[in-house]
Amino acid sequence: MTTEERLAQAKAAQRRQGIAARRAISPEARRAADAAICAHIASLPAWQTARRVLAYAAFGGEPDLAALLEGCGKQTAYPVCGQGFTLTAALPAPVDGWEVGAYGIRTPVLARAETLPPETLDLVLAPCTAFDEAGRRVGMGKGYYDRFLPRCARAAVYGIAYEAQKVDAAAAGPLDVRLDGIITERGIYTWK
Repeated sequence: MTTEERLAQAKAAQRRQGIAARRAISPEARRAADAAICAHIASLPAWQTARRVLAYAAFGGEPDLAALLEGCGKQTAYPVCGQGFTLTAALPAPVDGWEVGAYGIRTPVLARAETLPPETLDLVLAPCTAFDEAGRRVGMGKGYYDRFLPRCARAAVYGIAYEAQKVDAAAAGPLDVRLDGIITERGIYTWK
């Protein structure tokens, strides 16, 4: 077995465990955790000064940031997955701006959305399936964020997850982008 195959197997195992862990959280605990995560994000200087944010619409048990994002007064874009595993930061149109996109995820209708160039973003909030304290994340496995994040030259980038998704060492390879921090219901892990 090659190094790449071992890494792919380790990522797949951490992804399955992380998804199962977040889905196992009770509705009551999830509401409390989501509120705590939103409060931690709101306390970040990067959030307080940001004008343009890329967030996400929660899917598959991911932490829900809607309470923080709705009416926050910031230009809040959401990812649109495209061909070639590209990601576009799109501001949903105020009327009929949403659809069910790739992978069944709620996403802006790209034809009616304004797009934000990655280099203009101030803050990126990226969902994780697993993470470690060293700033490495495991995503859903297609590399959308890992291709997009290097283009976000001035943005602070934080992974969002539940504490139950933390692992000792995330299965990260050379193309996996290290984040500025991870935010969970327990607090903010930073390492810069």
